[in-house]
Amino acid sequence: MEEDYVKEIFVFKFPTCTTAQEYKLEISLQIPYQGSIKELVHRTMLAFKLPCYIENDLFESIESAVKQLTMKFHDEKSEKCIDAAVQGDLDVEDIIKNWEKMYKQKTVEYAEPLGTTDEELFAAAYHRLVHSPSLEPILQTEHKYGKDVTEVIQMRDAAQEQLTRKQTEEMRLAVETLETGSTEKSISEMAGRHFEEMSLLQGHWGSRVDALKLEQRRQYRNWIMRLLEEQQTSMLSSPVESPMVPVSTIRPGLENFVRSDEKSSTDFPQLEESFTIHLGSQMKQMHNIRILTGDVLDFCRTKRGDSGIDPTPQRLQTALGLYSNDLCGVVLLSDSNLGSFSGITRELCSICQLTTEFHFPPIDDQLEKIRDDVKDAVAWRQAHQKEDHDSQVKKSSSKVLQTGDVFITRHSNLAQVHVVFHMVVNDSLRSGDINSRHPAILGLRNILKNACCNDVTTLTIPVLLVHEMTEDMTVAWCTKRAELVFKCVKGFMIEMASWGGAELKNLQFLVPKGMSDDVFGTLATMLPSIFRVSNPLVFKATSTPQTPKK
Repeated sequence: MEEDYVKEIFVFKFPTCTTAQEYKLEISLQIPYQGSIKELVHRTMLAFKLPCYIENDLFESIESAVKQLTMKFHDEKSEKCIDAAVQGDLDVEDIIKNWEKMYKQKTVEYAEPLGTTDEELFAAAYHRLVHSPSLEPILQTEHKYGKDVTEVIQMRDAAQEQLTRKQTEEMRLAVETLETGSTEKSISEMAGRHFEEMSLLQGHWGSRVDALKLEQRRQYRNWIMRLLEEQQTSMLSSPVESPMVPVSTIRPGLENFVRSDEKSSTDFPQLEESFTIHLGSQMKQMHNIRILTGDVLDFCRTKRGDSGIDPTPQRLQTALGLYSNDLCGVVLLSDSNLGSFSGITRELCSICQLTTEFHFPPIDDQLEKIRDDVKDAVAWRQAHQKEDHDSQVKKSSSKVLQTGDVFITRHSNLAQVHVVFHMVVNDSLRSGDINSRHPAILGLRNILKNACCNDVTTLTIPVLLVHEMTEDMTVAWCTKRAELVFKCVKGFMIEMASWGGAELKNLQFLVPKGMSDDVFGTLATMLPSIFRVSNPLVFKATSTPQTPKK
């Protein structure tokens, strides 16, 4: 191979101050020169004990020579490459391999990973097993683990309820005997003692639940890795025994799953309409649009079967798509409190805590991590606000999340959801005066963008931007709000086509429970008119040619 450098002799002449004699200095330079010219001049003057008055001239001469020689070197090298390309002597494949090697060595995006983490190994093992005959015992094991956790949580709730009744009765008797025997001091001491008792009880059961989940997570992961290893080594046609479920309960196929329609049809009457649309200016993309009534948390709850250990089909689809490019997401409208203490986030946390999270951190840990990250986000927002009177007013209320902000949690133990988009809202959404520039509408745009960029192909959106119906939501209010959301989402989906990433295949508009059939029919009729549902063209074949009408 041709060397990437050449050696050149640099000549520098300088006179003396006392005589007319001229000295000549020769320095060997490696072109292209990669070092510091100032450092080279300093070392040269020390090595040859040169006078100090030539330092500036020597630096300028060497710097000019290095530039000229470097340009000459690259020109000659380029001319050789051009001549080789013209004559056909250039090996294109060798150049491609060299560029590929340089990209892998110098660019992080194209570099090969140095090693695989335990999380990646477990994810690959789980994804492979759920697409094999091991799917059913895996779901049954998860269901059995979840049943054990649910039993402990029920015992915890019963103990807390019993203690609450006991403390309530003690407090009632103390208040009734306030004038005869009890005093305000004794009642205050009793209230403090009750608080300590409840705190100790909650801590006891909390530690018990956490210990059970940690042990289940450890056993489950070890079993998954052992199951994959045994299947690869022995090439078993049937899965090995689960650590929690007896072999007699493992039957081939999915016949023992409880049918979801039998269990959910009696919950509440569900109204729904489905459409197929095509959006896009040039490259049309097909989307499935559905509008339905229901509770948003029904997409998270797992229906329990009467057979005890039989998992429901809801978990089947979630498990198959967990490590795929077809994730399912739902938009949850929450308040600005990042915690599991109030609102719909508390209900979601209660659902998540009924079973063990085997793949991602528990929801409490995810919210705690988000709570820490929000501090940096709020600081960035404050630093980038304009210094005027309006922004000063905003700064006083920007210490927490604002309306339209979105934070995301990941889940593997919910019924039909992998990703939950928590969008912060406030009471301003109950008015009918919002427009397309409202922060909540812009939050929907950010959600659609994140879904597109992260392989979320099924998304459920509350069409009225509320989860419950109230008396002030009239027919005109519902129609106006739904029309705004439909039009904005349609525009975001058209814009989404230029963002790249995954295609949003299924979009569901969720209507709160309690809406009348007439109002739902109005919204269902409005949906195809806004999205312009594609209808097939019907042509009639005739024996004689027809001239198209102008």
